[in-house]
Amino acid sequence: MKTTIVREKDIKRDWYIVDATGKTLGRFASKIAHILMGKHKPSFVKHLDLGDYVIVINVDKMVLTGKKLSTKKYYHHSGYPGGLKEIVYEELMKEKPGFVLKKAVKGMLPKNKLARKMLKKLKVYSGSKHPHQAQKPKIIEI
Repeated sequence: MKTTIVREKDIKRDWYIVDATGKTLGRFASKIAHILMGKHKPSFVKHLDLGDYVIVINVDKMVLTGKKLSTKKYYHHSGYPGGLKEIVYEELMKEKPGFVLKKAVKGMLPKNKLARKMLKKLKVYSGSKHPHQAQKPKIIEI
């Protein structure tokens, strides 16, 4: 047997399109993170970015199970004293549904420079239209 070493120039990236209608946030985000990392490829190595591009459409129709929509909160701090802000996920899903998915996927990626590179390959859109027709994305069901 021969061990093959993947080089940056040998990496072939595909484009996938995924519909988020009726999907549960956490389970859906883990599948997307799996594709972004390239774990679905037989040539996967954890020190290289071998993942593919993922286009997610209809993010506004994604679901959160249980009472998470009304009880789960997103916190962020402005950096100033007393600058802690909180927003309920119900409002956040109405205002920025793409942010909710990106935040969930980001939490499932490794915490390093490579993850920031992987996250740039995630394209999120609220409606069913996207500007990536030229890349000829393959439709996959998750």
